[in-house]
Amino acid sequence: MPETFASAVIPSESAQAWRVVRDFGGLADWQPAVARSELRGAGPSDRVGAVRSLRMADGATVVETLVELDDDRMSLTYDIVDSPYSVHFYRATMHVFPVTSTGEAFVAWSVVFDCDPAHADDRELCRRS
Repeated sequence: MPETFASAVIPSESAQAWRVVRDFGGLADWQPAVARSELRGAGPSDRVGAVRSLRMADGATVVETLVELDDDRMSLTYDIVDSPYSVHFYRATMHVFPVTSTGEAFVAWSVVFDCDPAHADDRELCRRS
């Protein structure tokens, strides 16, 4: 299965960065590829099993489920459960780490997924994400 990884140093304390990342319903507030993020159903956004519907900047709708949230490790994991893209078995994990020398946050995002071989263009899109 292909994997991809992205990371950034955020000019914020790790606890503050984690508060933003852990808000499963707030992805559109900081991810430019997401035009709108909306929680489905009742319950808090930090409950394992929470479902969010994302309206992407390209107009597509993607549905994701929160499968793990660990405040001690400052990490969360989610799966795509519905998508118009040719991506299958998509699982992403985000971690926030403190940069102890500067007081900033290091945010890491890793994804494993599979794509339909007939749709190589989507596979390349996944790698660039």
